[in-house]
Amino acid sequence: MARLTDLDDPLLVAARRLAETQDGVLSRRQLYALGVPRWLVRREVLARRWVRVGDQAIRLHTGPLSPQGHRWAALFVGGPRAMLDGASSLVASGLERFDEGRVRVSVPRGARIRQRRAYDVRQTRRWSADDLLRGTGVPRTRPAVAAVRAALWARTDREATYVVTAAVQQGLVKPAELGVELLRIRRDRRRTMLHELVNELLDGARSLGELDVARALKARGLPAPQRQVLRRDGRGRYYLDLYWPQFRLVVEIDGIHHTWAESVVGDALRQNALTLQGDRVLRLPLLGFRLDREAFLDQVELAMVAGGLRRAA
Repeated sequence: MARLTDLDDPLLVAARRLAETQDGVLSRRQLYALGVPRWLVRREVLARRWVRVGDQAIRLHTGPLSPQGHRWAALFVGGPRAMLDGASSLVASGLERFDEGRVRVSVPRGARIRQRRAYDVRQTRRWSADDLLRGTGVPRTRPAVAAVRAALWARTDREATYVVTAAVQQGLVKPAELGVELLRIRRDRRRTMLHELVNELLDGARSLGELDVARALKARGLPAPQRQVLRRDGRGRYYLDLYWPQFRLVVEIDGIHHTWAESVVGDALRQNALTLQGDRVLRLPLLGFRLDREAFLDQVELAMVAGGLRRAA
């Protein structure tokens, strides 16, 4: 009878097949459940065909570990009830252009923690099995739960505001879902701030820059705009950032994405269409707003006056 090789050993074939669904990473528990004996795991590691990642995860290849592979490894370090949480959960769910830092994993109070420098595994009183996102992929908290916790754990208030608004803007979560999860938070230094933020998101704000500008306008005593007003043109539908129908005034907030090549043409065509319909359009670049806020606010106020706003005597 021919001797089995690593390529046709049914245990190793099954292990590789499962690893393909987890970016090349399996837990020891998974390997043993497949019937792979401990001595075989040791042999593959010693032969440098497999690589240990901490004491609970095995990489079934010798190449670099992908970001998603690191998330699986962090999960296995956390144990059987671990979930990706906070920003790590959001990134795993598709959040773009956000640096999650160390992979964050939550486990329930009393769980054994195996710390590893590359991963942030923590016990939390907020852990609940109901928070798990059902379906395929790396086990993680639901986006609404993850967004609220990412804000609570953020390094600064501004980062907290950004991660929540980015999750809404990119379609990972709805403001109403955030509101439901936020009601579960009884004590936290950012609780009031996040309640105010979610209320603004419910009013239609969809970006950090939009929030900054709307708050500055309110502080100056100017009328509140309508947010995310739907318009249509020959190319489809689009949304206006800030709109005052009584003044026929549109303010478009230009973040960094407006300078990307794929955005330039669309932005220009939308502005031209609005002008042809009789609206005044002011473009407000976020960087310029932060460097010379009052000058831009003066322009918005002047446009309102030109549209019929009466200044207080």
